[in-house]
This record gives sequence, C-alpha cells and structure tokens, in this order.
Amino acid sequence: MSTIAPETALIYVMVTMSAVDSAMSDNELRTIGDIVKHLPAFRKFETARLIPVAKECASILQEDGGLDAVFGLVKDALPAQLRETAYALAVEVASADLAVGQEELRLLQILRDTLGIEKLIAAAIERGARARHMTV
Repeated sequence: MSTIAPETALIYVMVTMSAVDSAMSDNELRTIGDIVKHLPAFRKFETARLIPVAKECASILQEDGGLDAVFGLVKDALPAQLRETAYALAVEVASADLAVGQEELRLLQILRDTLGIEKLIAAAIERGARARHMTV
C-alpha cells in the first residue's frame, strides 16, 4: 500500500520539476494549476488541496535525500498506466517557460530511470510537448 495517492504523486512530480532550478516561475505554477483543473487523472482530486500538497512536497525536497524520498513515494504510488502520464506532466512543466535547462534535463533523466520509461516513449512525449509549445 502506498503512502500517497496517485494524484498526489503526479503533483509531486510537477512540483519537483518546477523547483529543480530553484525558481518556481509563474508560468510553471500556472501550468500545474491548469493541469490539475483539466486533466482526467485529477477528476477526483479537490483542487483546494493543490497548495497543501505542493507545500508538503517542497518540505520533503528540503530534507537530506529529499529528491530520492519524493521519487520513491512517486514510484510506489503510481500504477503502471500513470507512469507515462507523470513523465508527460514533468515535460509540460519543464516546457512552461519555453526553455529547458540542464537541471531540468537531468531531472527528466532521473525520472525516466525511476519510472522505467522507455527512451522512444520519452522522446515521443518530449517531441509532443515541443510541438505544443512552438511559437510563430
């Protein structure tokens, strides 16, 4: 039995991605909020819980070994069918600022490894995000 709900795990992934470069931008926070409001995976999640869950994740991340702890909780909480979703949400948050830095790329690699996301699937998810965020 997991210690967190799958919806909480998905939020942890997004918060971790947003915080990885030590600057949670307005675009990233807005993206997280929009995802939680509209994605079917969050239908049963009360949006009023978003901020408390995000703060809970941030608190864990500040501890020694926090990233490992968060990703351990995420891995345990996510059923197989939501692991690609988690990776896609991380990519969406990383893409929110229209620039993906080294810290974010490294975190995506760690997340891929943690969740066992195949390279071709990860590449397809990343390419889809790139296409959605193109500007004219």
